[in-house]
Amino acid sequence: MNMQAIDVKAPPQPTSLADTGLTNVMLRDIFLKTVFRRHLATASAIAQAISLPVQLTQDLIEMVREQKLIEAMGNRDAEGSSEMAYELSDLGKARALDALQQSEYYGAMPVPLETYKAQTERQAVKDITISKQQLSDSMSHLVLPDGLLDELGPAINSGKSILMYGPAGNGKSSISNGIRDALGDNIYVPLAIEYLGQVITLYDPIVHELAKVKDENTSALRRSSNRFDNRYVLCRRPTVITGGELTLDMLDLKYNAVSRTYQASLQLKSTGGVFIVDDLGRQAEPPQALINRWIVPMESGFDILALQSGEKFIVPFDTLVIFSTNFLPSEMFDAAALRRIAYKVKIDGPNQEEFLQIFMRVCRAKKVPLDEQSVVHMLKNRYPEVDNVFANFHSPFLVDQILSICAYEGIAPQMTPTLIDRAWANLFVNETP
Repeated sequence: MNMQAIDVKAPPQPTSLADTGLTNVMLRDIFLKTVFRRHLATASAIAQAISLPVQLTQDLIEMVREQKLIEAMGNRDAEGSSEMAYELSDLGKARALDALQQSEYYGAMPVPLETYKAQTERQAVKDITISKQQLSDSMSHLVLPDGLLDELGPAINSGKSILMYGPAGNGKSSISNGIRDALGDNIYVPLAIEYLGQVITLYDPIVHELAKVKDENTSALRRSSNRFDNRYVLCRRPTVITGGELTLDMLDLKYNAVSRTYQASLQLKSTGGVFIVDDLGRQAEPPQALINRWIVPMESGFDILALQSGEKFIVPFDTLVIFSTNFLPSEMFDAAALRRIAYKVKIDGPNQEEFLQIFMRVCRAKKVPLDEQSVVHMLKNRYPEVDNVFANFHSPFLVDQILSICAYEGIAPQMTPTLIDRAWANLFVNETP
């Protein structure tokens, strides 16, 4: 099955102000704040800024006009067409300033939490099934041990948590990224969501990559522009990658006391996609504490967040969580925590044959001529020093070192036993007194 061909059900475009699911007061206040902050004058410009259809924006303008908060200023030429211009009245400016005192949020109208939950169900990552070929294609740039994909495939299709463990430098992070790439399709992500009148910004350009729509697919463009709720953006399934910097408070809403606005937690941003916890065990928080924070969401499919007021509410937890660690799992977690991680996959270092495949690939990619005498020297004289333990990161490290030496000495990229030895000297720390 081709994941690119999957047509996720789009959120329907609202056809009335009531369809937005927001109160007239919230619609009015965000409208006023946006017009005030961005100095907007026409219905089309305002519609683009608040992510509503022009007709609904016009209805909103009429509602605000009736309250004497905005005034019509006559026609204005805009890109060859005549369009009515509007301006906030003194009463409207005062109301906008008062609304900004309550919350600095302005721009796209938010999506009510319950509406967002329904859209999450329509595009759930747990409903995806990837084939062996898809997974193989997404990992084609890696040299992997036999049978590893057959372990990973069922784990991914289960939609449950995965723990990858094993020696450092053997591609656990690259495999995690390959899993993300295997998912392949797109989902709709709201710019912001609303709960109890509070706005939580969700779209994050660092996490959410906008989907590319082919120009030649006019029907797709027509569908995109006219039929789905423009309070959402079409993105690749998101991936949140975090490492040693992860703290427990990153998994909760982030409140800005100055602007009185909320930003979604990392977990919420990863909804419909993948959450990769790299280097588990190197965080300031104990691994057991981090796992405990995820146990309920992983088992129940929902998470519990809280507002500054203490009000708690439920949000979807539709996320494939991948933990990656260099430590032994039994040293980090108790038996109960390990039991709750559905799939445990060990990622070992390559054997000699696999190492040579990686080494040759790296040399080709970095345009370093392969020298048989140097490779034999490395295998016979250097690797016995470390008990012939190979790691995936060795190849790019050694080749980069060789390139740096060649550049410094002003010689063409090349490989010699001497250069291998000089590169090897930086691969390990010599702790001999």
